[in-house]
This record gives sequence, C-alpha cells and structure tokens, in this order.
Amino acid sequence: MSNFKLKILFSYISICVFVFVVTQSSFAQDKSTDGYWISPALTKPAKANCWIAYRRDIMLNKKPEQALATIAADTKYWLWINGKLVIFEGGLKRGPNPKDTYADKIDLAPYLKRGANKVAILLWYFGKNGFSHVGSGVAGLYFNMNAEDTVLHSDSSWFCRIHPAYGNTEAPFPNYRLPESNIRFDARADITGWQTAPLTRLKDFGNAVIIGKPGDAPWNKLVERPIPQWKNFGIKTAKFYRLKGNITDTIIAQLPYNMQLTPIISLTDDMGGQLIKINTDHSNAGGTDNLRAEYITKKGYQEYESYGWLNGEKIVLVVPKAIKIKAVKYRETGYNAAPEGTFANSDEFYNRFWKKAQRTLYVNMRDNYFDCPDRERAQWWGDAVLLMGESFYTYSTSAHALMRKAINELAGWQRPTGELIAPIPGNFIQELPDQMLTSIGYYGFWNYYMNTGDRKTIENVYPAVKKYLSLWKTDDTGLTTLRKGDWLWGDWGDNIDVRLIMAGWHYLALDGAARMADMLGYNNDAAMYRQVMSHVKSGYNKCWDGHAYRHPSYHKRTDDRAQALAVISGIADSSKYERISETLHTQMHASPYMEKYVMEALFKMGKGKYAMERTKLRFAEMVNNQYYTTLFEGWGIGENGFGGGTTNHAWSGGAQIVISAYLFGIRPLEAGYKTFLVEPDPANLRTGTLNVPTVKGMIKTSFENNADEFKLQLTVPLGTTAIIRLPSGSPVFVNKKLIETKELETAGLTKKTNTITFKLSPGKYKIKRQQPL
Repeated sequence: MSNFKLKILFSYISICVFVFVVTQSSFAQDKSTDGYWISPALTKPAKANCWIAYRRDIMLNKKPEQALATIAADTKYWLWINGKLVIFEGGLKRGPNPKDTYADKIDLAPYLKRGANKVAILLWYFGKNGFSHVGSGVAGLYFNMNAEDTVLHSDSSWFCRIHPAYGNTEAPFPNYRLPESNIRFDARADITGWQTAPLTRLKDFGNAVIIGKPGDAPWNKLVERPIPQWKNFGIKTAKFYRLKGNITDTIIAQLPYNMQLTPIISLTDDMGGQLIKINTDHSNAGGTDNLRAEYITKKGYQEYESYGWLNGEKIVLVVPKAIKIKAVKYRETGYNAAPEGTFANSDEFYNRFWKKAQRTLYVNMRDNYFDCPDRERAQWWGDAVLLMGESFYTYSTSAHALMRKAINELAGWQRPTGELIAPIPGNFIQELPDQMLTSIGYYGFWNYYMNTGDRKTIENVYPAVKKYLSLWKTDDTGLTTLRKGDWLWGDWGDNIDVRLIMAGWHYLALDGAARMADMLGYNNDAAMYRQVMSHVKSGYNKCWDGHAYRHPSYHKRTDDRAQALAVISGIADSSKYERISETLHTQMHASPYMEKYVMEALFKMGKGKYAMERTKLRFAEMVNNQYYTTLFEGWGIGENGFGGGTTNHAWSGGAQIVISAYLFGIRPLEAGYKTFLVEPDPANLRTGTLNVPTVKGMIKTSFENNADEFKLQLTVPLGTTAIIRLPSGSPVFVNKKLIETKELETAGLTKKTNTITFKLSPGKYKIKRQQPL
C-alpha cells in the first residue's frame, strides 16, 4: 500500500499553487495516540466511485456524557452507531487549500450506551476531481473518539472491505465538471445487516491497513469543518404515476419544489436481477449529462435509498414492466439554515419572484455556495457574491458560516504570484479577473464584514486582497489597464464594454480594500488604494461622451452594465443621472447576474419605479413559468439561456438584495448591524412587509403607501440603533408624537438633499408621514 500511496499525490500541486495561510480551526494531533488513516488491504489503488464498509465494536463501562469524535474521509461517509444512522453524508469536498483536508467534529455521546456498541461507517471515495473538489488520491478514513475513560481510534483493529454492491453505471456519465459519479447498486451483492452483525459473521471483511498518520500527505493538516452538518428533513412519500412503454415503463413522481434529495424506492420483483434507472428531471439539464443512479433488483420485496444526492422537481424511474413499484420516497437534505427572511407585497409578481429566488438560493447551498446544483456545483465567485448578499436578507445567520468558509477558501487557493482563482475548491484553476475583483471588494468581502461584524476573517484574508490588487495597474488616462487573466469574461450576453466593466469592478475592489485597511489600521494602504481610485475615477469619466459612458475602443451598442457600475461605485455624479437613466430605458444587455447592479443603480438615481418595472419586464419569463420553482441562468431556457441554460441559477435572485436594501432601505451602517439605515423607497408598491434576520436579531418592517400618507411600522432589535431617513417637506409622527427632525451626521451615511433623518433606539414604532401635495 505504501508504494502506491506516494505516487498518488494529486497532480494539482504541480501547478505551484500558493497556499495562503488563513486562520481556521485545526486539530492538535499527537501522532502516537490519535489514530491513523486506514483503508482495506488493496493490491492496487481504489478506483473512482469506490464504496468501503468499516466496522468496529467497542465496550463502554457506562454511557458517556461526552464522546467527541474527529472524523475525516476522502471523500464522504455515512455513520451508524448500534444500527442507527447518526451522520448522513459526513465530510466536505476538499479542501480549505490545495493541500489540507476538512474533518468533522461530532459529539457521539447521545448515540452510545453502556456495554457493547457497534460503530459502522460507509465511505464513498470520489476518486476524481471536478469544479468543486480536488481529491487526495487515496481512499482513506480517519476516526478518533474520546469517550471519557475510553478512546476509540482508527487502526488495524478495524474491519473493512470494499462494498461489493456498489459500482458504476454505463454511459452516459456525468459531465467532467462533477467529481461525483453515477451510482449503481446491485441488491444481489448487498451485505445485509453489516452495520450490526457480529464481526465473526462478516464475510470477506479483513483487518484495515494503516496508510498514514495524522498530518501525513496526501491529506496533510486536518481543518475542522467550518459549517454545520446537513439539515435532514426526513423521509417523505411522493405521489407518482406510471407511463406504459413497449419494453419498460416510466414512473414519474412529482416533488413539491426543486430540492437536494436522495431517492428511495420500494418495490417487489419476482425475478431479480432487473435494472431500474433512477433519474430526476435534472439528470440531463443545462446542456449536459448530470448525475443519476441505477438499481439492480433482488427477488422479493425490497427498499433502496441511493445516497448520492440529486436535485430536481421530479423523480423519474425507468423500470422493467414486471416490477411492481410500491412507493417512491425521498429524503430532502440541505444546508442547515432556515428561511427566516420573509417578504410580501401588493404586487403578486414580486411575491412569486421572492419565493422562487429563495428556493433557488437554498438549492445552491451545501458544501459551498454554487452556481447550479446539477451541471457543476461549483463555487464561482461572481455567483457567490450575490448568493451571500441574498442570504443576508433571506436565511438565518447560520448561513454566515458558509460565507466565511468561501472567503477563507478563496484566499487559501491564491497562487504564489498573487492571482485569485475560482471556482474553488476545484480543478478549474483559472482567474476570471472581473469576478475576482467583485469578490474582494465592496459587494464581496466588505459586505460580509458589514453584515456580520466578523473582523477576524477580514484580518486573515486581507493579505490576499492586498497581494491581488498589486497586480492591477492603470494606463496613462488613469483607467484600469486590462488584465485578461485566464478567462476574460465580463458577463454573459452581448455588447460588453469590457474596459469599463473591469475598471468599475477595480474601483469597487479598491473601495472595499480601503475600508478594510481603515478598519485594520493600515492607514498607508488605505491612502494608496484611494489614490488609485482617484485615477480610475478620472479615467472612467474621460469616457463620458455627453450621453453615456463608452470606452474609445468600444464600438457596439451602449453597455447598460458600464452605466450601472459608474452609478453604484460613485464614479458618476448626479449631473449624469438623467442621461444614464435614459440609456437604461433603451439598453438591456445585462444577464440576470448583472441585472441586479442595473436595478440598484436605478434606485440610487431615484428611479425606483422604473427599476421595478424593468425588473418585472426582464424576469417575466422565468417568474411566470409555472413548471419551474427556481430561477434560470439566462433569460430563457436552453438555447435562449446562457452557458447551457440551467433553470436553477441563484445569481438571478439579486433583486432580493435591491428590494431589501433600497425599496425597504434596510442596510447596515456599522458592522454587525450596530447601526442600520431604514430609508424606504416604496416605488410602485402600495404595501410591503419585510423581516430581516441579522446578527443582532430580527428587523421587522412594513409599510402602507397611500395617496395621502405613508405609514411605516418598524421593530428595532436590542443592541442596535436605527437611522430613519425620509423625504422632507411634511411632518413626521413617531408613535403619534410629532418629532423634530434634521439631517444627521452619521458614519457610513452619505448626505442627501431634501431629506430628514432621526434615530430610534430598540423598540417597536409606528411612523406616519403625510404625502406631499
């Protein structure tokens, strides 16, 4: 075993990736007592899509109050104690950086008892890389549990074997972006009851082989899992119908919405040895072959759950005609966050939009934020920035851990030469310059800090930000010099004024870095960033032609994205707003990814009504489509989409951020919502309600926007201060008392003319203002 182990260090290291040192929890490891990496005794390395069963029994003199276990695997595992499934799909895709491995830390005491305890682990070794995972190259398990006076760790006393029922399907195989394989399970070769059977009865199980110590390559340092175990919604039964065919029948089971699920089938087969194909309606979607499963029956009644998660709106089975399907069930799992952010309004279109956006976001959260749950499962950082922003307004604060993991990984995979790459973890290893600038800037890292107050993470990753920005230069006009990176993207679609798009993101990255430097006390860095910002701003404004921003080298139709970036960055002053607004009425080239920034720009220019109208116009096809519960990658499906046309791309939910931050006007002014702004702009809505889950508690707000008055109800959480800003010109009553108002000098709040501001301490308020005549 040791001979081949040294040969299978994944070749990814050969690209000379720089491992940026970020502070994450790692385990202090005593190599003499903490257990070992173990595997079956193999003459050849385990093949891809290999499943390994591990067993170990332990005697306990009493039920422990605590039994902390550290478990690491390449790649995923399922854990049973005394026949009870304790961990469903443990482990995370590798890794925190190109070298190290995530490990779970779990208290197993609730599942242990006095006397004999049977520990069983089923390990799934991916054995191949993809856009979301770079494996160690070795199928291995590490286990270490301290249960008061008893220690159980992985060593050669464990029994294990390759599970003979698991194997590969025939073609079509999942596309190259996915590290997971299709799963075929042959029930005739199953090891019935192996999780609890006496060890002496486990045929073909042998003693495990020690293949490494803690800290050894290729797994290296164990980094504690930074996110919670998956939320398990339990097993539910789906209604299904059967379509008759000539040779096989098709079973279709409708699910309540697009979800991450493991399918479960119950059936009777009098013959045995018949093949059932297990798909979802997303097994072939987004222009690619994706994941599916197969099951070969045994005789009699049987029930089977395929453990590799799929996603979709339907479970689709292709079954031989003689097989009787008794039930189709599913287990929904997902990231452990709750949809605590709620929204309702007087326009049903936006209610549908919010519901679909929230569902799309959740189906794209698991090991990491990803672009889509079917074709790639990859942490593209342009997507991640929007998904993070949406999460702040829609999901419980447990989602912050997924953001922190993503931020640390982006820094952890930085190249020695300073380039940031995405998607990571993964083997794509390409720099998309615009997405990298977006990530580290105002809407990425800085927005994370403002919403969470997590100074430590920003302190950890700031050196990576500084190193990356050092690669960027300006030309003799002051504008950002174009860096093509490995993939000069800009956006999906046409009419991309790439020089201005790149300069806009560069400016926003410098802005975010300057704010980070201020917060960390790096005054010289902050001054340097702001000096470059002034150059970029000057160069950008030299591209104003009197009607719109256009780079001299760009000769296509005016790019709406470039106008939006000028506004949201502050490069464009208010004297240009009317011209820019006119342009945004006629030019609609942005993809759903960039449309969020166009919508935000319109609100910032005081054009909220048109922002809502344009959003409704552009998103109508996907929001009104009754067959999908999620939003699309492009404006349509398939050929009418972008990049393959997936129907579950959460970057299309960016309007959730704008509605929350600008229509309701709720956004943090001090990190961690110590102070927050409430500046409603109801646009064309008559009523609206929004609940925002923050680290300080729930902010609750609702409004009525009538012809004669504007009413606002607000709950300000403990430990916060709300800054209310409303248009001036009419008296304002708070809890029926007329208040004296003036423009306040508040950190983080830019001055506005014709407005009034006032502070509110924690409590519940009813605010009323007469509408101007």
